[in-house]
Amino acid sequence: MTDDTAYDMYEPIIGLEIHVQLNTQTKLFSSAVNRFGDEPNTNISEVCTGQPGALPVINEEAVKKAILFGLAVNAKISNLTTFDRKSYFYPDSPRNFQITQFYHPIITEGSVISDAHGETKRFQISEAHLEDDTGMLKHFDTFTGIDFNRAGAPLLEIVSKPCIHSPKEAVAYAMAIRSIMQYIDASDCSMEEGSLRIDANVSVRPKGDKNFRNKIEIKNMNSFNFLEMAIESEIRRQIRLYEQNPNTPFDELIPQSTYRWDVKEKKTVLMRRKETAEDYRYFPEPDLVPIVLTQEYIANIEKEMPELPHKRFERYTKKLNLTKYDASILINDKKLSDYFEEALKSCKNAKLLCNLITVEFLGKLKEKNLSLFSIKIPPLHLAKLVNLIDSQTITGKIAKSVATDMIENPKKDPEKIVKENPNYQPITDEDEIEKIVDLVLKENPQSIKDYLSGKDKALAFLVGQVMKTTKGKASPGIVNKFILTKIKKQK
Repeated sequence: MTDDTAYDMYEPIIGLEIHVQLNTQTKLFSSAVNRFGDEPNTNISEVCTGQPGALPVINEEAVKKAILFGLAVNAKISNLTTFDRKSYFYPDSPRNFQITQFYHPIITEGSVISDAHGETKRFQISEAHLEDDTGMLKHFDTFTGIDFNRAGAPLLEIVSKPCIHSPKEAVAYAMAIRSIMQYIDASDCSMEEGSLRIDANVSVRPKGDKNFRNKIEIKNMNSFNFLEMAIESEIRRQIRLYEQNPNTPFDELIPQSTYRWDVKEKKTVLMRRKETAEDYRYFPEPDLVPIVLTQEYIANIEKEMPELPHKRFERYTKKLNLTKYDASILINDKKLSDYFEEALKSCKNAKLLCNLITVEFLGKLKEKNLSLFSIKIPPLHLAKLVNLIDSQTITGKIAKSVATDMIENPKKDPEKIVKENPNYQPITDEDEIEKIVDLVLKENPQSIKDYLSGKDKALAFLVGQVMKTTKGKASPGIVNKFILTKIKKQK
């Protein structure tokens, strides 16, 4: 049996643990600055480095951001939440334990809506809990150093239920979580800087089987591309093992273990056998009192809730008539979506604006390894370009050239660009356009017959021939008017 044939006979069971670093000013249990990129070991305190007698104090802003996330995913917000110690020994954990929430997490239950495989799907969240981050190991040629700047940074760990059944679904869910965190301004979710890290739990079972088999945890994936590749690779590895060893007990074939994704080899690699909860010796954190959250406190935080990604997606598709694909491109990048929103204040053609942003500008900028934000083209300028096309001041073809000029001169108003360039002035002289239309119609009698027999594409062909002759400078409205008038006379 080939790999692909066997693949279709199994059902993947996937759960994700997404660690999101919250963008609070200070760390979870200390007043040390919570900031990425500073000199190593400068944003630290006695609490961050686990000095004897140093006591943690909870950061209320982190609690608020956790509650805001819980509200965004319609979760249960615990009125009583506590912290616990998770013991493990590793160089980047200065206290030799992590402060987390094991017994009474702040958030339980919840769901996230995302588009996967062309359909809207709801993914279930088991819980989300607050915990502090570790330091960071930095490896050099002859030694390893530890940077404690990240130690104590506030994390919200979001644990899904095992409700994901393909690598693409896993990516769709993870991207939905990232979008929500960005929209509620809880995190920048920069995977390059480590403020969004993902662990995936993966197992497979024959289709129709309702029993769970041992799962493999793949640690610390820092890109959606690697997440999809790693899960796909692990699914195929487990299926091969089951298929090649039909008489071996499942638990022996795949003991619960922790793996990592090897980027060069493009496969999952064993790190260690999986620890159990007992190994971590969880017990209530004695230096932190329980947190009591009143309904009034939660209700006041809910008032700060902005428009969430899925609501914006529905508005884009239902009210602005964007395609689901275009709406997804925008909402999955909050910065880009906000840029679109700002430009939309000064123009009315949402579909044309979206097309200019996501196709014309992003396409040209990607070739130069730039973005709208790095070159700082004002949203108003995009809106003005839309209005120039809508008012037929310029044609679509001229607009492409104007877009190129806008990228070369990001601060220059497109209206000024058009005014200063003679080549961007459209032909509006009706006598001149009529002569060209007459010539095109004379040279294409078959297209006239095709249109009159009901083939609408023939009209587009004729318009295209006129635009080709005028190098895209003829007013499309005038061209259409002349062609239709003259064809109808030939009936």
